[in-house]
Amino acid sequence: MARDAPPRWDRRMQQRLARGEAAALGELYDRFAALVHSQAHRMLDDEDAADQVTREVFGYVWENPDAYDPKHGSMRSWVARLTHRRSVQRLRSEHGADHGTDADARAADLEHRVLKATAAARADYIVASMPASLRAALELAYVQRRDYRQAAADLGVTGDEARRRLRLGLQLLSTANTRPSADSAPPGYGPTP
Repeated sequence: MARDAPPRWDRRMQQRLARGEAAALGELYDRFAALVHSQAHRMLDDEDAADQVTREVFGYVWENPDAYDPKHGSMRSWVARLTHRRSVQRLRSEHGADHGTDADARAADLEHRVLKATAAARADYIVASMPASLRAALELAYVQRRDYRQAAADLGVTGDEARRRLRLGLQLLSTANTRPSADSAPPGYGPTP
């Protein structure tokens, strides 16, 4: 899976893209298109706009493979950050032409949507990057609606261990709603340029 891709894969992919290997772009697209499209759709709430952002992100990656720096994080986090940035730009440009008495209300609504979408993207990243044992416990409890005893049985661990995993997973997820400082980067990808 993409979230388990080793850094070596990221470096090789960047090198292949830099050489202009169309097959590398296809492989990258197969691996990350669902991530890009779902993140853009969540932020924009528009299927056509999400399709457009997906094309723009992969076009940017194809034209600028050297913009990725493996020292700052995984290829997945870079692509997710590009998606977030492009989606925010699209939201702001759609609302940038607003003038008049309701402009302040629309601007506030826009910022609320951007912050909400950013928190959702951060939550996605946190879940994708947390240890598999925590992710499995959260999935059992919150997707499959199992209580901690049932989750423990499914995971083959004690009830105390299942509760510990759920607590740690939820603690990690709770950080998704914290508002990062203006100059900080999303988790997993270096400083903001």
